[in-house]
Amino acid sequence: MPPSKRSLFLACLMLACGSPAPSQVPSSRLDSLFDRREARIPMRDGVQLFTVILTPRNAAGTPLPIILSRTPYGTSGWGGTLGILYGFQELIKDGYIFVFQDIRGRNRSQGTFVMNWPACATRGPGCLDEATDTWDTIEWLLRNVPSNNGRVGQLGISYPGYLTNATAFEPHPALKALSPQATMGDAWMGDDFFHQGAFRLSYGLEYAWEMEASSDGSITPAPGRYDTYDWYRSFPTLGALADAVGASAWPTWRRFVEHPSYDSVWQGRSTPRQLRSAPVPTLTVGGFWDQEDAYGPQATYAAMEAGDAARRNFIVIGPWYHGEWFLEAGDSLGNARFGSPTAEYYRREIEARWFAYWLKGTGGGHFAEATVFDAGARRWRQFDAWPPREAVTRNLYFHPASRLSFEPPTDAAGFDQYVSDPAHPVPYRPRPVERTYAPGSRWKRWMTEDQRFVGGRADVLQWQTEPLTEDITVAGDIVAKLFASTTGTDADWVAKLIDVYPDSVADRPGMGGYELMVAGDVMRGRYRNSWERPAPIPASTPTAFTVDLHQQAYTFRTGHRIMVQVQSTWFPLYDRNPQTYVPNIFLARAADYRVRTHRIYRDARHPSHVQLPVVR
Repeated sequence: MPPSKRSLFLACLMLACGSPAPSQVPSSRLDSLFDRREARIPMRDGVQLFTVILTPRNAAGTPLPIILSRTPYGTSGWGGTLGILYGFQELIKDGYIFVFQDIRGRNRSQGTFVMNWPACATRGPGCLDEATDTWDTIEWLLRNVPSNNGRVGQLGISYPGYLTNATAFEPHPALKALSPQATMGDAWMGDDFFHQGAFRLSYGLEYAWEMEASSDGSITPAPGRYDTYDWYRSFPTLGALADAVGASAWPTWRRFVEHPSYDSVWQGRSTPRQLRSAPVPTLTVGGFWDQEDAYGPQATYAAMEAGDAARRNFIVIGPWYHGEWFLEAGDSLGNARFGSPTAEYYRREIEARWFAYWLKGTGGGHFAEATVFDAGARRWRQFDAWPPREAVTRNLYFHPASRLSFEPPTDAAGFDQYVSDPAHPVPYRPRPVERTYAPGSRWKRWMTEDQRFVGGRADVLQWQTEPLTEDITVAGDIVAKLFASTTGTDADWVAKLIDVYPDSVADRPGMGGYELMVAGDVMRGRYRNSWERPAPIPASTPTAFTVDLHQQAYTFRTGHRIMVQVQSTWFPLYDRNPQTYVPNIFLARAADYRVRTHRIYRDARHPSHVQLPVVR
């Protein structure tokens, strides 16, 4: 099985995701700790799902809880490598029966695979979805796995996190604890395939290629150039790219083309839109620098929180890339250093205690509503609500001469402008841009790369404060409010909030002047009024745009500066906007892609700014 999106658990991907040091990997073999059993569990419609059951050999007949993980990436990733020994070492020590299952149509399970299988609109007879498959699996396990104590927990990272969330639509009575982690929550609004309308080109294409060109992931995406920036740029349109690789044969690519806007097809696959409460105690886990699914954990937690009268809904967000907490110590990400092994702390002090309490009844059961890691201050923080109720919004305004200030502009007129050329897009990370899951790819750490690599480009604007005279701590939702215009009729707006280090850093001289992106995202201008109904941007007219930069907990330290960058391309992570309005960008012609001039306004009537949730 090749490296795949979420198989953090395969030895081959440990090289790409960052394997633990040899001394950290337990030396005991999996088969010396567990009795391994394979089963084909029948679902209510007769489809059988391949399942691996690991029962501790030292259980000596003691009834144990079950921890279930369901995956589209192959059970060998969980049950046949050292990944489980490292990522689950705390849980293994506490004693559980582990169960790993291939979902429908993947690897060794029967049935048809449907990407992000929508939940049933009506529950009851005739309903089939991930929740019913999980129910049937748990029912079988309780009856057929000896020495279980009748309690089941479920966890999963990324797509398996999505599967864990989906269980909540019809939870089995024996299900006592859920932990969806790095969950693929809404693939259009802010996770895998689109962000606020902009198509995630390299990721969307390569992931669909891997998942749907074969049923077992045996086909690896093969872009024609090592630097995929050049390869993607060589295709004048998305249609030309699809023709070159046969993407039109993949169901997910066809969904992109047929449903470019946020219609009922995407809404029906949105977990946050359907969750109303946490029917089972739920610990949602995410990463602030998750390069794939930062949005999903934040959005699903918020959706459940709205109806959480029973107080069973909790969240943890760390300074992590996608799933980093499973296989690494978590003391760093790229050049960012956190001062402690944050992932080890999470696994030992939060995850292990969580499952021990709900599945075994051990411990006091006291969990903070929200536990988040402030990477600027290098410490964990706890809040009784997330986002924190005590946060006060402060606006950072754009000013002339690239200044950024908490004082609103007073000028009657003012703007900065740049020329955006689709033929020469801004790279989203330093080149070369390797294939997403190529061995040695820098994909996992790109969000913490030094943003100075684009600072000299004429199509990137930036504003920054003077050196701070006191710490400023943000915790919660960060939003960019832009007043902008284009000489075309469509445009993308990328906004980045950046921590600029002092020129001299005593303990790390190489970090002098480093520009660390704290938060950043993109929105497609055609969706400024409605995600469902796009509309042209009026040419050469100042227009309001909102770019959701999502949530963060971060302290900008005294002596640092705060910077904001704005640009209109982020390639090839996102496709190029033609900058000419067309009904469907997936069907755009080469002639539709035009050079345009964009303006960002910063006057009293059009005060472009970034909203910061400031706490003490």
